[in-house]
Amino acid sequence: MRFPALPPVAALTLVLQACTASSATPVAGDGTTIVRQPSPWSEPTNVGKAKSAAEAYIKSGAYLRDVATVDGQVSTWVGIRASQVSHPALVFDIDETSLSNIQEETANDFGYVAQGACDHLPKGPCGFEAWEALAIAPALAPTFDLIKQAQASGVAIFFVTGRKEALRAVTETNLKRAGYANWQGLYLEPDGSHFGNASAYKAPTRAKIEADGFTIIATVGDQYSDLTGGHAERGYKLPNPFYYLP
Repeated sequence: MRFPALPPVAALTLVLQACTASSATPVAGDGTTIVRQPSPWSEPTNVGKAKSAAEAYIKSGAYLRDVATVDGQVSTWVGIRASQVSHPALVFDIDETSLSNIQEETANDFGYVAQGACDHLPKGPCGFEAWEALAIAPALAPTFDLIKQAQASGVAIFFVTGRKEALRAVTETNLKRAGYANWQGLYLEPDGSHFGNASAYKAPTRAKIEADGFTIIATVGDQYSDLTGGHAERGYKLPNPFYYLP
């Protein structure tokens, strides 16, 4: 739609208002003056820069080092606490905690693609539902080592995930392919269920584990909502700058 031209005085007023509200800063070297938007302009973080930072975080090895740091803290706590309680247990989330979906995430340039084929890896697109069905996500190595160490200390392992019950078979297959074995329980959300946040499902599930006689000495996840709601002595948050779940 085209708009009628403003009278000269009105147009000049708008220009003066814009210049007054903004700050003009010359760019060093070329003499160009950039008129910056005023504070409090609330532009969010640039998505392109955030994706580049996430990719660098992975490629530099810093991501796995940070995961290992947190899992190391859990390991230390297990060494202290496991022998002090009856039937000690650890509760783990699955995606980006026990299994890594980095291959799918990078194929999609850190975007979320729910449906569609996943047959061009390492290139995308790769629908997340098809990715889950492949059951090829590798173990997140520091968590794998932690679980092996905990099991050797007599700690029961439970997986509590936001995946739906319909994915039980492929989830069990993926966990086994990744090397996980002898877990005590695997809890998935009921098909058709809708929870406002992960805690609304995971906290009551931990309560059920406690009711079965286990002492949950720690729960581990990549989202804060994996950990909140009680029914665990400690909660450990793994890094995940790739996506957020309430």
